[in-house]
Amino acid sequence: MINTSATNQFTRVNDEMGMDWGIQNRMSRMIKPPTGRSVMLACDHGYFMGPTHRLENPRKTIEPLLPYTDTVAVTRGVLRTSIDPKWDTSILLRVSGGTSVIRDDLSDEGITTSMREAVRLNVSCVALSIFVGTAHERQTLLNLAKLVDEGQDYGMPVMAITAVGKELEKRDARYLSLACRIAAEIGVQIVKTYYCEDFAKVVEGCPVPIVVAGGPKLNSETDVFQLAYNAVREGAVGVDMGRNIWQNDNPVGMIKAIRAIVHENATVRDATQIFSENKPTRKVEEPIQA
Repeated sequence: MINTSATNQFTRVNDEMGMDWGIQNRMSRMIKPPTGRSVMLACDHGYFMGPTHRLENPRKTIEPLLPYTDTVAVTRGVLRTSIDPKWDTSILLRVSGGTSVIRDDLSDEGITTSMREAVRLNVSCVALSIFVGTAHERQTLLNLAKLVDEGQDYGMPVMAITAVGKELEKRDARYLSLACRIAAEIGVQIVKTYYCEDFAKVVEGCPVPIVVAGGPKLNSETDVFQLAYNAVREGAVGVDMGRNIWQNDNPVGMIKAIRAIVHENATVRDATQIFSENKPTRKVEEPIQA
């Protein structure tokens, strides 16, 4: 069933923000107009985590999941080495970085990829992390403002990611509402943030679309489906998940189930059934003939 309210919300935001044709076109590659929602596959973890478990070979991980995702989030290095230019998928390009997971403070990020490079790669959107409330808050917010200015020049949407580094306790409605609103005030077209208690308040205070991160791998498939279900029910236009999909033993089943929640308003029970029906079958080895 098509969620007309989500479709209307996406159209309204486009109209009220006065988006240029190029920005609107690129946004519609990610947020699908028939539903006003999006399933994004996050595969950019290597920019600070290195060869993450089950993302050691990005192409091998990404390719089977492409038919069920609307957008893939990667860095330019993985885009050039692991994404076939002939594949029909939109790209969310990670353009911030400069720190690694071995540091205590992950907030000291800068812009690592130029807007001209993003246009050259024909991506649908660029993404940058902001670290509100940290020692590098000003730096990351000014980086975001620079990207927004350049995005207007080139017709490129900008996504702000409300990063919390290693301080996961910051993921509450008060903090996320602040971070999302600041990003929207700077002029981004879309925000990626975390789901939290009172998430509807975060959405209400943010005048641009929000997608929800999966975060670290959750304890069960049901937890993942519940997160996605709650997020879209409370106003998110979709999810941008990685580890909770491709670190699962049944990644295709996971993304199919999540897609059903996002685009078809499936329940958690529906998603669980889809996941079970798409479990890979194990090949039975035939006995060796003497």
